[in-house]
Amino acid sequence: MKMNRLLSTLTLATSLLGLPALAETSEWTIDPVHSQVGFSVPHMVVSEVEGKFKTYQGKAQLDEADLTKSQVEFTAEVASIDTGDAKRDEHLKSPEFFDAAKFPQLTFKSTKITKAGKGYKLKGNLTLHGVTKEVTLDATVSQAIKNPWGKLVRAVKINGKLKRSDYGVSWNKTLDQGGVVVGDDVALDIKLEINK
Repeated sequence: MKMNRLLSTLTLATSLLGLPALAETSEWTIDPVHSQVGFSVPHMVVSEVEGKFKTYQGKAQLDEADLTKSQVEFTAEVASIDTGDAKRDEHLKSPEFFDAAKFPQLTFKSTKITKAGKGYKLKGNLTLHGVTKEVTLDATVSQAIKNPWGKLVRAVKINGKLKRSDYGVSWNKTLDQGGVVVGDDVALDIKLEINK
């Protein structure tokens, strides 16, 4: 009887050893106090206007063994746009641009993450102004460290470009010398601190 139990235990242990290890995933959230969701847009052909969204939230389900198996979600409140000029910000919130009253949020949800050199290609669906398009962004993720209060934190940097006209945000005026007031290309510059 004891021998049968021993054989059963050994068989179970052998089969368990043959199973792949379960992935260890953990949830990380954005610390808005130490993060910035920024962008820049060409202005009058010769310069750029920089801005940011002040209200946002996001989380990542990170696969600690293989970050390419992770998932990322992000939401920003369009009305929180800030370019350093109140009059311009009101114009950006109006129906001529983002129409914040009708489309109050922009969202991103990842669909695929691939390794690219020392960083990653972050592919996902970006919804803005009621339009959803697939985008691919460049991302880097630091190793986790413990802050003085005992929390595990990481730094994440995300960069990329998109065309605002792809999302129906196409207001413009033509300049007398040629060119337009607002460029179509939007450069994203996102710096995040995320907490486990």
